[in-house]
Amino acid sequence: MKAVGYHNNLPIDNAAALQDLTLPTPTLEARDLLVRVSAISVNPVDTKIRRNSAPVAGQTRVLGWDAVGVVEAVGSAVSLFKVGDRVYYAGAINRPGANSELHTVDERIVALAPRSIDDAQAAALPLTAITAYELLFDRLRVAKGGGAGQSLLAVGGAGGVGSILVQLARQLTQLTVIATASRVQTRQWCLDLGAHAVIDHTRPLAEELKAAGFGQVDYVASLTQMAQHYTQMIEALKPQGALGAIDDMAGLDPMLLKSKAISLHWELMFTRPMFQTPDMGEQGKLLAEVAALVDAGRIRTTANTHLGAINAANLRKAHALVESGTTQGKVVVAGF
Repeated sequence: MKAVGYHNNLPIDNAAALQDLTLPTPTLEARDLLVRVSAISVNPVDTKIRRNSAPVAGQTRVLGWDAVGVVEAVGSAVSLFKVGDRVYYAGAINRPGANSELHTVDERIVALAPRSIDDAQAAALPLTAITAYELLFDRLRVAKGGGAGQSLLAVGGAGGVGSILVQLARQLTQLTVIATASRVQTRQWCLDLGAHAVIDHTRPLAEELKAAGFGQVDYVASLTQMAQHYTQMIEALKPQGALGAIDDMAGLDPMLLKSKAISLHWELMFTRPMFQTPDMGEQGKLLAEVAALVDAGRIRTTANTHLGAINAANLRKAHALVESGTTQGKVVVAGF
């Protein structure tokens, strides 16, 4: 099968950073689906692993944790899907990624893809939808339909996760949703997705909130450049507020949270499949819920840049865009 992978950690401007490959068809485990992949998207995790995680000597690593495709075969214990189903999913970080013609994935973290959008549009959704959904409802513990009189600040509202978090918060809660963005086009993007207001994260967050007519907020979702904004987010939070984070920060000082009794909640959407948690199937359920919201016209795809076919050259372009830190929505590729 065709695939795209790498052998060594290299800068993305090196032609060998990602290469076109021919690999064996993967073997099914009992609860696996074998999916013929039609579209994928690129996330920051792809670029981080490509830069920092070297494959075992002599082996190849295949990235990609967003996929849409059709089920071609099923494992012996599969009960949720059948051959011919069009599905979407993010997969597991401790298994090969989906940048390949054929891919195996545990059925519990898969859902039928939204019917109302095409494969490339659907491929933009799984990883960020799982991340945003878990961050909002499982980590920050906002109740579905709840949040009246409370506010959420999404730092990095125009990025991949922010673009879906803003929509989920507007559609499924009563929170006042405030996003951050620094450019005219990204500010409008956040407003179009449903943010009540947008502030500039290149300026002090507490001052920006005040200037926009808000006080301190109940919840902050730190989605990018956490080190740059950490102290500002603490200042922007109410006493006993909650900080949810997906971004890495070396040297994080938790003592800065103590005086306000702010709680810190880490979200990693790979945790459930990586540890095979008893509630691993919740990811499949939430993806089904997101698909229903898309088909009902309540949530839209966050795909914003389509680079063409799935090959090494286009994936190198996609990685470079994601590494620039200026992407709006998601970068997708489709078709081998």
